[in-house]
This record gives sequence, structure tokens and C-alpha cells, in this order.
Amino acid sequence: QVQLKESGGGLVQAGGSLRLSCAVSGRTGFALGWFRQAPGKEREFVAAISTDDDSTYMSDSVQGRFVISRDVAKNTVYLQMNSLKSEDTAVYYCAAGDLPRMRYVAYWGQGTQVTVSS
Repeated sequence: QVQLKESGGGLVQAGGSLRLSCAVSGRTGFALGWFRQAPGKEREFVAAISTDDDSTYMSDSVQGRFVISRDVAKNTVYLQMNSLKSEDTAVYYCAAGDLPRMRYVAYWGQGTQVTVSS
């Protein structure tokens, strides 16, 4: 059974950094990535990484500030978030889905809250 479990969320000041982790149990057969959902807004794609060749795909809103990576040995995917802004405040979800922007998602994590204070 596939499970995605996020960790690393919290409260950070604007301009700061935070790293999210997603521990993957089981074999998903899909790329891994991150979505986020702010209050009153739709869930949006943030980043994805191919499990075939580690190609990465980023949304325009985080390009240059966020980095997605993975540790194959630990079966974990990371989202390094730098230069955080108040508009990055959201619940961040780990996901397993297709590329490049996960229009299809097969598995979701439970989410972790990120709050950026201005």
C-alpha cells in the first residue's frame, strides 16, 4: 500500500527558508511532487521530479526560490523553500502523479501547514 507522509512544515518569517520532506512507502510508479492550497483558493501545482531521470518541473510562482529533490535510498522527496513570501502560506501536499505538472494524481499525502509571517 502506497503512503505519502509529509513533515517539516511550520512558521517562518518572510525571507526565510524551510525544507519539507515527504517519506514514500510502497512503489508508486509515478513521479513525485508537491501541491499547495491556500485558504479560499484551489489546490495548485508547485513542483515535480521524475523518478526516471530526476528531471524537475517548477511552477512559475516558485521558480528560482524553491528546489525539489529526492533521496532514492531514503525514498524521500524534498522541497527546499527559500526567500519565502507571505503568499507562500498554504497547506503543502506531497503527491505522486504524471508529468510534467501532475494533471493526474494517483496518491496524496495528508498535508503540512506552512505559514509565512510578514
